[in-house]
Amino acid sequence: MQTKGKIKTENFSYYLPPELIAQEPLKERDSSRLMVLRRDSGQIEDSSFKKLGSYLEKGDLLVLNNTRVIPARLLGHRKDSGGRVELLLLRRLTEEKWEALCSPGKRVRPGVVLSFGDGRLEAEVLQKTAAGGRIVAFRAEQPLENLLYELGRIPLPPYIKKHLENGERYQTVYARKEGSAAAPTAGLHFTPAIFEELKNRGIDWAYLTLHIGLGTFRPIKDEYVEDHIMHSESFELPASTAHKINTTRENGGRIIAVGTSCCRVLETMANNRGGVSEGRGETDLFIYPGYTFRVVDALITNFHLPRSTLLLLVSAFAGKEKILTAYQKAIELRYRFYSFGDAMLIT
Repeated sequence: MQTKGKIKTENFSYYLPPELIAQEPLKERDSSRLMVLRRDSGQIEDSSFKKLGSYLEKGDLLVLNNTRVIPARLLGHRKDSGGRVELLLLRRLTEEKWEALCSPGKRVRPGVVLSFGDGRLEAEVLQKTAAGGRIVAFRAEQPLENLLYELGRIPLPPYIKKHLENGERYQTVYARKEGSAAAPTAGLHFTPAIFEELKNRGIDWAYLTLHIGLGTFRPIKDEYVEDHIMHSESFELPASTAHKINTTRENGGRIIAVGTSCCRVLETMANNRGGVSEGRGETDLFIYPGYTFRVVDALITNFHLPRSTLLLLVSAFAGKEKILTAYQKAIELRYRFYSFGDAMLIT
């Protein structure tokens, strides 16, 4: 449950020197740094991701998000006026309908038709959403998926200004289920070698899927945290994963969420026994300080933007003061921040 009362969003701000925003991934995924934060004591350790296994225990279970980023950024024009427009796909609703962000969006009203790829792909705007996006219906002579990979681009977060030569570096090595507008960045550090070491240590892993929308990364504009409306995202927690989680819990092992997206799915599907139920659906679960975690025992995550829902989630998990202290320490130690940045293990 969330606490009653008002929490000021400005209390979750911090200053980050711009040069610490990672503009490109490291040459080797697992060569990133790892800050370890102990929730009970507030102890902070500066380590490396290659040593992750040494901080985990035999019988622990990692839960990872196997979503795959699609070429969700489409550049085109309005069919009526020829004005340039950019469409960013967030969530598939039906075979043809998507929820999307549109820029510039002021004049893109219901009924307007957008054209991409010299007219090979068109999208009619059906309605505006409460969050300021659009519901669009695509029409084309080819399957939409084929045209997306031909006409679309991988959407990188706006704070990354450098061109990414290899789009696979914005995918995890275990990405399988297509549908995200953004990568589950905590998973970008994992390599086959890391998984091999975890296996040798008796540490297991399982997968779920949450297709991430860009609303997850946007700063909260409301004065009070409670007034923010979360963007809904689709997820699937398979029966096999639920079984592994519940068995791990029964055997006394820890559940370690790899990323805030996994954390939200696990808490969405939590049951009264400290385990989870299988299922699929939509989640708009907003986790902020005062929330009582029911499933997640430890969290692997990156360093997040000020005033973001992600920063609020990790603050709920470890405590706001401990998180902001750890962030200041990371700045002092010149950690790399955000999507292509370094990692944090909160235990």
